[in-house]
Amino acid sequence: MGTSKKSLLTKFLVWRIKHISQKQFLLVLSMVVGLMSGLGAVLIKNLTYLIQNLLEGRLISNYHSAFYFVFPLLGVFLTAIFMRYILRHTVSHGIPSTLYAISKKKGIIRRFQMFGSLIAAPITVGFGGSVGLEGPTVATGAALSSNLARLLHLNQATRTLMIGCAAAGAMSSIFKAPIAAIIFAVEVFSLDLTLMSLVPLLLASVTAIITSYFFFGNDILLPFTVVDAFSISDIPFYLILALVAGLVSIYFTNTYEWIQKRFDTISNKWHRMLLGGTLIGVLVYCIPPLYGEGFDVINNLVQGNANLALENNLFNVSTESIYVTLGLLIGLVVFKIIASALTFGAGGVGGIFAPTLFMGSIMGYTVALILRTVGVDSANISISNFTLFGMAGLMAGVLHAPLTAIFLIAELTGGYALFIPLMITSAVAYSITKYVHPHSVYTMELGRKGELITHNKDHAVLTLMDLDSVVEQNFIAINPDMSLGEIVTHCIVKSNRNIFPVVTPDSGQLLGIILLDDLRPVMFERQLYLEITARDLMQNPLGVVELDKDRMTDVMKKFQDTGAWNLPVVRSGAYHGFVSKSKLLTVYRRKLIDFSGAT
Repeated sequence: MGTSKKSLLTKFLVWRIKHISQKQFLLVLSMVVGLMSGLGAVLIKNLTYLIQNLLEGRLISNYHSAFYFVFPLLGVFLTAIFMRYILRHTVSHGIPSTLYAISKKKGIIRRFQMFGSLIAAPITVGFGGSVGLEGPTVATGAALSSNLARLLHLNQATRTLMIGCAAAGAMSSIFKAPIAAIIFAVEVFSLDLTLMSLVPLLLASVTAIITSYFFFGNDILLPFTVVDAFSISDIPFYLILALVAGLVSIYFTNTYEWIQKRFDTISNKWHRMLLGGTLIGVLVYCIPPLYGEGFDVINNLVQGNANLALENNLFNVSTESIYVTLGLLIGLVVFKIIASALTFGAGGVGGIFAPTLFMGSIMGYTVALILRTVGVDSANISISNFTLFGMAGLMAGVLHAPLTAIFLIAELTGGYALFIPLMITSAVAYSITKYVHPHSVYTMELGRKGELITHNKDHAVLTLMDLDSVVEQNFIAINPDMSLGEIVTHCIVKSNRNIFPVVTPDSGQLLGIILLDDLRPVMFERQLYLEITARDLMQNPLGVVELDKDRMTDVMKKFQDTGAWNLPVVRSGAYHGFVSKSKLLTVYRRKLIDFSGAT
């Protein structure tokens, strides 16, 4: 059976090469990827809604307090059981794991990721985990596209492009915002935007949104119609909102990172699950709006109905007082990221896109309400617009995706008339956060390690290169006690290289190097053959490459700083080989051609 399938695939690939050009094939493939991403988004959403509808029947309506505590803990427990005993793999965070696959795994994503997030994310979110579904949806589409590309024997650059198409398709299907989805794929995944990449991204995005319309009709995640127009006199208020958005973005990132580090110190997964699940339950019990994604809360705030968003609170406090309302809103902003980080720490599967929108909407509403309360002319403050601008500002700051923030809010609301305030809020919030945190929540870990693909093409190509692939080992090693005669007889005569590593015979430790230029003045003086040893001739290398530590960018910098043409490579102190500048540049040029050719 397997042989038959392989034979059919081989026949198809041969037929494709004969009848369909590479460019045409990429266009068709991008639509297939868009369709798969759209279907993945539909499945994840429907599974989540199914679980929520089953749970939120009469159980929560009659006994909500108790079950708000129990359900999140039960969700992370079932997620852990699924990954441990059914999937037998750990499902990684959606977008960070995809970025890691692009940077370090040549765009190869393991097969279990195709359906891991598809099951684990709805369980986590459906049972009340305070995270979103956007990241898992992108991860599912990315895994499907990566494995499809592997099946069709496509190269690394094309796999990366297909992953970008999957990301665009997933976001387009979820939000019905095709332009923002394309920008998201380019901005977050650092794709090189050319005509060769733009058309596949466009086709994937359009195919996915058509799929979404087919299953969900005209339903929009954030329905809104712009009523209040932009006024130039409002710019100072937008700057205030942008400043707050930048500060809240910093708080979001710091809190998320701190909680993740605390959970990383707990080695036992079940202990992490129990601690995190219990703390989530406590938070959701005390603050019910933290339950799940929170789009109901966002929609109520966008419509100006804060009372509906806050009516379900622990102590049934009346929200008629403006100060009570402000306190509850600020509490949601403060505790949402804590609940999200705890969900991740407990082992839940989800994304931070929805929590960012949740916090941003509440932040914008709160700022507008405070400005009105302190006596600012109410005609100049549109609470609904500020709610939208808050989402854009926090998205720009937390995700480091200002263009995505601008176009997403504009497309969701049809509010292209609000471009100027969206641009002001997003740009300022992004700049403030970028100054404090050079990398987003998605990329902070990869960024610290220098393993992140960026829009800097030189850096991106170097990141994609594998150091092991440029190490040469056809060098004859010399014992430090070898005489000049032995070096000439056993090494120089047999070698076609002009450099020799001096290595200890027992541990293989690199002591130094001997250059052929240093040997020429004495190699014909036979009377010195027994008097001079390798220790007398060796010198320290201008630089040393550490295989387990140095990245390709570090290697390139060492060549630049030392001016050397060859640098020795060590692994844990032991000699491993040499890296030559000529081979490094040759591999770089090839990788650059491949990288630019597909994208």
